Amino acid sequence: MVIRRGEPWGEPGVLPTGAPRVHDDASLARAVTEGAGLIGVLGGDLCRTVGGGGDPARLTDGRGTVLPIDLGVVRLDGGDEHVFVAHVVARRRFWRSPVVGVMNAQFRGHWDVAPRSHPNDGRLDVVVARLGLGDTWKAWRRLPTGSHVPHPGIEERRVREGELELGARCIVEIDGRRVGTARRLEVACRPDAAQIIV
Repeated sequence: MVIRRGEPWGEPGVLPTGAPRVHDDASLARAVTEGAGLIGVLGGDLCRTVGGGGDPARLTDGRGTVLPIDLGVVRLDGGDEHVFVAHVVARRRFWRSPVVGVMNAQFRGHWDVAPRSHPNDGRLDVVVARLGLGDTWKAWRRLPTGSHVPHPGIEERRVREGELELGARCIVEIDGRRVGTARRLEVACRPDAAQIIV
């Protein structure tokens, strides 16, 4: 069951012997799609979002926390389905507007893209920036602290599923890896689809 306001989230646990350990978001998504059960997470933007510190000893000494997480699913121009755990970013060359982020995690690298995003709330946070050059530079400087929002040129919404028309063909990155280009994204959230321990 997805997190509810005021209720505890997660429980103490230990990573079983032989269970996978991952250090980045793309590896976590791959482990989930390969059918792994409980997965130890030692790095990546989802790990940072849930407060994971990357300490491998925590996974086996009883200090670890087991957390249910949602997964995101995206199709590029109606093609094959891709699973993501942290984010999808669609952008034009040189980061020209519009820039679209579909976030299951709060962070993308050192940027706090979606400050209110939670990886187990049953929704994806969609952030669409349509900014002029001057505002783009201001937003870039504010991204590390999450203070780029609210802004009239940055749309934020939360969705269970939806379609995003990108207009021009955009470069698409899923969990930090470039996967191709697209003009349209179809996205959906799969609540409580995996379990991690940090």
